Amino acid sequence: MLRNVLGALAGIATAVVTVMLMEWLSHAIYPPPAGLEITDTDAWNAHLAGAPLVALLLVLAGYIFATFDGVFVACLIGRMQPFVYALIIGVLMLAGTASNLIVLRHPTWFSIAAIGGIILSAWLAAKVASIRLTAKSAAE
Repeated sequence: MLRNVLGALAGIATAVVTVMLMEWLSHAIYPPPAGLEITDTDAWNAHLAGAPLVALLLVLAGYIFATFDGVFVACLIGRMQPFVYALIIGVLMLAGTASNLIVLRHPTWFSIAAIGGIILSAWLAAKVASIRLTAKSAAE
């Protein structure tokens, strides 16, 4: 039981760190305007409206990679079925992304790609982990 909880927590932590790193990379390459306050949603919306495509793609990739590696790390540590971890981490990633999409106006394509990418990424990570676990069991 403890291993399952630790797996889920490690997966969540991995996902959070991955999102942070990808957003940091996006902001390092395409910095927001000087003096932009984190709490000023109108200023952030104006910034997002003119954000370069690559900056948005980096953030989108962060959401997708974070979901994949979070689920995969959870599966490596925990012993529950991989799709349980996909559900836990996928729902948390969807909730965090949805809250971001509600507060800040992103392009429609970004919102669709983020939600679809997170769902697909969670499923794919669970599938890969399941195949890996099956192969590992067969080898033992």
